[in-house]
Amino acid sequence: MGGAAVKRSLSGQVVLVTGAARGIGEHTARLAAARGARLSLVGLEPDRLAALAGELGAVWFACDVTDQASMDAAVEGTIAAYGRIDAVVANAGVASRGTVATGDVEALVRTVEVNLVGVMRTAAACLPHLITAQGYLLVVASAASFAALPGMAPYCASKAGVEHFANAVRLEVAHHGVRVGTAHPSWIDTDLVRDAKDDLPSFRETLHRLPPPLGSTTSVERCAELFVDALERRRRKVFVPRGVALVYWLRTLVNSRPAERLVERQARRSVPVMEAQVRSLGRGFGATTATALPPRVEKPPPTGFIADRYHHR
Repeated sequence: MGGAAVKRSLSGQVVLVTGAARGIGEHTARLAAARGARLSLVGLEPDRLAALAGELGAVWFACDVTDQASMDAAVEGTIAAYGRIDAVVANAGVASRGTVATGDVEALVRTVEVNLVGVMRTAAACLPHLITAQGYLLVVASAASFAALPGMAPYCASKAGVEHFANAVRLEVAHHGVRVGTAHPSWIDTDLVRDAKDDLPSFRETLHRLPPPLGSTTSVERCAELFVDALERRRRKVFVPRGVALVYWLRTLVNSRPAERLVERQARRSVPVMEAQVRSLGRGFGATTATALPPRVEKPPPTGFIADRYHHR
């Protein structure tokens, strides 16, 4: 993994994490807090965020990362609570079900909106404060940034876009002393991956056929350890598991015509089966995926508080 070798203490550092209600975001927040960081938890599930914030002594914000006003309010609330932002983990992400030809097009588009546009909006809201702090932005991409699979077109597109977006932003802010990293997890044992396994037997079969490290599943705790290490060392690239680095360096071969032919042979059988399973499923996302905030009953102020917990409703 690339990046600065010097390890920095997270003690007292303010870290904002999107997609913090569960999975990688939740566990990264827990470990960062255990190492002394002050957390701002951003996500779509207020009950889970409030419970986690209570455990960690953190602030939380119900926020849709695809809505700029919502994202700006979360950042404003973080500044109101802590006075600064030192690091951001742009982690919020979803994965739709189905192919482009037969899937729910709104779910496909929503995947790109959350995974790519959401990262753009997060970066735009946070970078002025990261520039002030000479901080660090960790953008969560994926092994799918450089290895495509059928049935994952919008996810692969969004994660490839996220990687190159971060590469460009890195060049834009380097002179400010801000570092930008991309994280590339393969399959992590989160609700998102477990939902896919439960929903689609064809997905489980495909996973078993993939060579390591693309076919292996890593614990969410191990993923969080590598993410927090990236925060401490301001890594340029993070691979989870570390063997994903080999796929990164061999991406030209992975996306070559000979490799594509191998996948096509399997896809002739697996894609129709998967499409049928998605049709039977009757939904575009996993059972635990939160894809949008509930309708607002009233217009809230830019920031507010309940007791000593700042939040945006």
